[in-house]
Amino acid sequence: MRALALLALLTLAVMRADAQTLKLLTAGAFKPVALELIPAFEARTGIKVEVQNDTAGALTKRVEAGEAFDVVIVPMPNLDALSRKGKVDPASVTPLAKVGIGVAVRAGSPRPPLETVEQFKEAVLKARKVAYIDPASGGSSGIYLDGLFQRLGIAEAVRAKAVLVAGGHSAERVVSGEADLAIQQISELLPVSGATVVGPLPEAVQNYTVYGCGISSGSRITDAAGSFAGAVTAHATDEVLRAKGMLPAR
Repeated sequence: MRALALLALLTLAVMRADAQTLKLLTAGAFKPVALELIPAFEARTGIKVEVQNDTAGALTKRVEAGEAFDVVIVPMPNLDALSRKGKVDPASVTPLAKVGIGVAVRAGSPRPPLETVEQFKEAVLKARKVAYIDPASGGSSGIYLDGLFQRLGIAEAVRAKAVLVAGGHSAERVVSGEADLAIQQISELLPVSGATVVGPLPEAVQNYTVYGCGISSGSRITDAAGSFAGAVTAHATDEVLRAKGMLPAR
């Protein structure tokens, strides 16, 4: 009996030593969903998932430059571009979820009304400092906001008070007191402890980004990558997505 138990432990050790490691590149907006789903996938398959996140633009450049990976999760236009360049298998590209942009303040601070475009504009102009993702870093929300502020005629005023964040969570800046407002995709505002999401942008100026996943054309573990992509697609349910501030892609 002891010999059988020892054999089982040795077999398990060998299996774990030989376990595949899958490299996932994910834009920050989808990272909370990925982290929610990965433990069950690892437990079910024995495949370890190494997660690296960055802005969508930075990830796209990394892939274009030849960085090795197995699965990438970025906005659909980025995936389509990577597919055309032969970096992602076109047949593997699948929409996963969409997310809008929201506004956060430090917990306990006054919550400005955001029902109308004028209210949003007033909140931004009244804020001492406004934190958002630096458009130059390639973040989807930062690029959109840069254009939105120009359309609203407040670009110059906002730039004078902007706290530009290269990547990560802009809401950390309201928690630290560096800014009064943080504007970013809702799924990246929610995880920040000490910040309160006031609400989404008014629908008239809202921007939804659809994220999808694709398998690397150069992956050496295509079966594992396919299993992961399938698991994310199957288990990124409405309930999980909404809990993380996202919506179904459909």
